[in-house]
Amino acid sequence: MTVTALVSAKSCGVTTSALALTLASSRPSLLAECDPAGGTVRAGLFEGRVDASYGLYHLAAAERAGDDALAHTFASHLIPLDASGNRKVLPGLTDPGQAAALGRTWPALAQVMRVLSDEGGYDVVIDGGRIALESGNLHPVLTPAPLLHGADLVLLVVRGTKQSLSLARHIVEPLRSELAERGSGADALGLLLIEDGAVRAHEVADTLRLPVLATLPFDPETASYLTYGGPPPRSKRATLLARARTAAEDFRAASSRRALQRQYPQPAAAAYPQLSGVLQRLNQGAGSRG
Repeated sequence: MTVTALVSAKSCGVTTSALALTLASSRPSLLAECDPAGGTVRAGLFEGRVDASYGLYHLAAAERAGDDALAHTFASHLIPLDASGNRKVLPGLTDPGQAAALGRTWPALAQVMRVLSDEGGYDVVIDGGRIALESGNLHPVLTPAPLLHGADLVLLVVRGTKQSLSLARHIVEPLRSELAERGSGADALGLLLIEDGAVRAHEVADTLRLPVLATLPFDPETASYLTYGGPPPRSKRATLLARARTAAEDFRAASSRRALQRQYPQPAAAAYPQLSGVLQRLNQGAGSRG
């Protein structure tokens, strides 16, 4: 299936979008809350019912004990998001000060996500939080860079407002460079647009020079439930979850296209001048017949 990482320049609904995608997936799904600034699902959607004995921080000690310990701990720290147990969440940090302990854990965790997707058939959604930069590069502690490197898609979450686009503009190139040098390629980067604001999808794409891979509606009722808990929204009004299912399918398709392109790379036309000549003659012949 697909490993999709969501990030933002500033709070733009990353966690809410990640929860919506996880809950709406038509396949088994997992949300890994990996924001170094701390998780919000524990105190929000779960309303404090899940304590600090579960979650991301415990994987750091497990990773130091070896792969078997990490795999066992990871599985035992997943919390069901629905009655079926097909949708799960790894709760995030309870204290931003814990982030430094995860520096050597991120690469191993990225491998776990890969196995879950490729062999376990899970749609994995990573909440990477707010991108932090240091000297124009991804911050080594405040951004889970190895998780972005290992993702099939990295989605910059933005809103359709000039402020959101202004904040996002300065992190596009560092992200693109990071994925080109250490990830699966610069084309892994795309946009997830929250339809809040007057700027339309094509304008957002033009401004940030990135494709909008999916849009999600501004749905305050469902967003409030995912953010703070309480009674779930009535299904007929849950437009966010309905569109999130379509978005998840779009991401799967985009990931599959990228995988095929990497398997069968397109030859550069300049490397085959004879092919360019054949195509040119074919086009001229078609024009003369018209």
